[in-house]
Amino acid sequence: MQTLESLTFDNHFAQLPAAFYTRVLPTQLPAPYLVSFNAAVAQLIDLDPAEARRPDFADYLSGNRLLTGSEPLAMLYAGHQFGHFVPQLGDGRAILLGAVRNSAGERWELQLKGAGPTPFSRSGDGRAVLRSTIREYLCSEAMHGLGIPTTRALCIVGSDEEVYRETIETSAVLLRMAPSHVRFGSFEVFYHRRQYDQIRQLADYVIDTHYPELADAADRYALLLGTVIRRTARLMAQWQAVGFAHGVMNSDNMSILGLTLDYGPYGFLDKYDPGFICNHSDHHGRYAFDQQPGVGLWNLGRLAQALTPLLPAAHCTALLAEYETHFDTYYLTALRAKLGLRTAQSADGELAHALLQTMHSNRVDYTLLFRALGDFDSSPGARNAALRDQFLERAAFDSWAADYRARLTDEQSDDRERRTRMNRVNPKYVLRNYLAETAIRRAQTHDYSEIDRLLALLQQPYDEQPEHQGYAAVPPDWADEIAVSCSS
Repeated sequence: MQTLESLTFDNHFAQLPAAFYTRVLPTQLPAPYLVSFNAAVAQLIDLDPAEARRPDFADYLSGNRLLTGSEPLAMLYAGHQFGHFVPQLGDGRAILLGAVRNSAGERWELQLKGAGPTPFSRSGDGRAVLRSTIREYLCSEAMHGLGIPTTRALCIVGSDEEVYRETIETSAVLLRMAPSHVRFGSFEVFYHRRQYDQIRQLADYVIDTHYPELADAADRYALLLGTVIRRTARLMAQWQAVGFAHGVMNSDNMSILGLTLDYGPYGFLDKYDPGFICNHSDHHGRYAFDQQPGVGLWNLGRLAQALTPLLPAAHCTALLAEYETHFDTYYLTALRAKLGLRTAQSADGELAHALLQTMHSNRVDYTLLFRALGDFDSSPGARNAALRDQFLERAAFDSWAADYRARLTDEQSDDRERRTRMNRVNPKYVLRNYLAETAIRRAQTHDYSEIDRLLALLQQPYDEQPEHQGYAAVPPDWADEIAVSCSS
C-alpha cells in the first residue's frame, strides 16, 4: 500500500504540447478538513486508507500541498452548451494533478474540482460548494455500484470559506478520478480553430494511451470514432434502463471513454415520466429523460465533425448511422434482463414498452416497480396483489400481466431463479434527489454521517440491506419541491 508521498505519477497528458492545457497551481483553501473518504476508491491507486487519518491529509487533497510527482494543469476544451457552440470553455474550477499508476499498471487521473480559478474560469471564483460536491461524490459512486461507467470520487475536503452562488454557501473540493478526463469538446476546440495538427496529436494520444488495441490499425481514427460511438450508445442505454437523467448533456460533458462525466442537475426517476426534466435551468426540455439517446447521437455528431480532418465526412456519417442500432440492441438487452427474460423474441420490445406506457399513465414509481416485479407469480390465476396495487387502473396491469405470464411460460421460466436474476439488474436503492438533499442539509450543520451512510448503501444497490429498508420507500411529498439547476 502507498502513502501520499509514494504514489507513482505517470503524467502522460502533461507531456502533450502546451496548446492542450495551462499549467496552474491550486488556490489555498482556508482551514481545510476532511468531510468524507472513500476507501474503495483509494484501492484503485493502492493508497493506504490509514492515510486519511493523517493531520495533513486535507491539505494534500485540497491542493494546499502538492503531491510529489504531480504536475497541476487546467485542460482546454470547447463545447456545445444547450445546442450553442462556445469556442472556449476549459477547466474553470478543476485542476488535473496528474495520473497515478497502480500496481496492476492502470493509470488513474487525479483531478481536484473546486481548487480555485484557472485561466478558463471566465471571471468565476473556481470554487465548488459543499452542496454540489456532495451530489457528485455520492452519485458517481452510486453509478459505479449500478455497474455504469463513471468517474470515481476519492474524498471531499470542506472549508468554512464562504462563496456566493444564489445564496452564501461554504467551499469544498472533490478529488475525482478517471482513466481520462478528455471530452468531445477537447477535439471541438481545435476543429473550430482550424488547428488540425492538434486534433491528430490528441487522437493519437487517446488511442495510444486508452485504446492501444487500435494503435497499429491503418484505419485507427475510424476505429476510434466507432468505438466511442458504441461506448456512448451503451452508456445511454444504461442510463435509460436504470432511470437516470444527466440533466446537462453538453458536448463538453461527454467522455471520450464513454464515462458518465460531470454530475450537476441529475435525477433518478421517481414516478415514471419519459419527459422528466431534472434540470430546472433546462427551460425547453432539451435534456429531458427521453431525449438523452438522441442527444448522445447529436453530440457524437459534433465529435465526428471535429474528426473530419482525419476522416472523410462520408465515413463519419456511415459510422454515426450505426449508433441507433447499437443503442437499440443495448437497450432491448437491458429491458429483457429487467423483465427476467432469458431468451430473445421479436415482441419483447413491445412487451417492455407496454409496461412503461402503463406505468406512465398510472404514475408508478420506476425503481420500486421493477424491483417488485421480481416477485411476480407466474402461476395461472395468481393475482399479484402487491404489484397491481401500485397501479391506479388495476385492469391495465392485469392485461399486461397476462401477456407477461404467457411470455414467461413460453420460455419455461422458473420464478425463483428469475427473481434472483432480476434482483441483480433491478436495484433496490438509487440516489433519489431527496436522499442527497437530506445528506446535504445535515452536512451544512457539520454532520457528515449521512454522506457516509449513503455511500455505503449505494455501493451495494442490488442487495436487500433490511436495516436500510426506509431508503427504498416511496419518496416523501417534500421531494417534489426539490429543484436542481446548472449551479447544482
